[in-house]
Parts: sequence; structure tokens; C-alpha cells
Amino acid sequence: MLKAGDKAPSFSLPSDNGEVVSLKDFKGKTVVLYFYPKDMTPGCTQEACDFRDASTKFKKSKAVIIGVSKDSVERHNKFSQKYELNFPLLSDGSGEICEAYGVWKEKSLYGKKFMGIERTTFIINPQGKIEKVFNKVKVKGHSEEVLGEI
Repeated sequence: MLKAGDKAPSFSLPSDNGEVVSLKDFKGKTVVLYFYPKDMTPGCTQEACDFRDASTKFKKSKAVIIGVSKDSVERHNKFSQKYELNFPLLSDGSGEICEAYGVWKEKSLYGKKFMGIERTTFIINPQGKIEKVFNKVKVKGHSEEVLGEI
């Protein structure tokens, strides 16, 4: 599992608008990289909308927000359009980046075990190092919690 002080794994992934987004594109900026399970689900929608609503505060702190899940570019695009999201959603269809960041884990729901993305947020400093990791994120109040760390 990655921790504060580790170099953030690099990535280049397709975004909701079809462009390829790379971590190196944000060199010199603070990056809030959040991993979430699935577009259009209640918790993920709330988390995305909370980040959207706080985006002005993040910009004032010179931070960019990036969401990542295994959903397709098309699904990300629908999700982004429906909720008027103002930051990129990246599609990690292969799960390679989820694995690199250690967020692909065994989960349990109603006694049934399955693999999925554990809701996790990373703050990556302008030098590309992980500054803070939020594991097993609780959606309510999370965007404000992240802002408080920047």
C-alpha cells in the first residue's frame, strides 16, 4: 500500500472527454486523485458532486481534482454530463492503475466477497510525491476534509 512520502505511480488514462490525461500533465500542481467504485451510484455521485461544488476552493489552493474508476469512457461521459462535473474522470478499464495505487481490494457486501475499488483519495504534491492518503473514505464531509489538508 502506498503511503505519504512515496512517489506517486505515473499514469496515462483516457478521460470522460476522450483525451488522454497523465499525471505528468500536472507537474508543479497539487493533485487530488480519488478512486471510486462506480459511476451513477449514490455514494459515488455524492462524492463527485461534493468535489464539483468545492472546486473553486481547490483551484484557489492550486489543486486539481481527478476521479478514477474502472467504468468506460462513455459511462464517465454520461456521468460527467448528467452532474455537470468540472474535473476529469479517468477510465482505468484494465485496473492497472488501481493495482498500482493499491485500491483494488477484496470487499464484502451482505456476506458476499468480491473484488472492487476501495474508495481512496491521494493528495499528490507538486513534486509528484504522495502527501496524504485517505483510506476507506466516508463520503459525507470528505471533500472538506481533503481541502483541510491542502
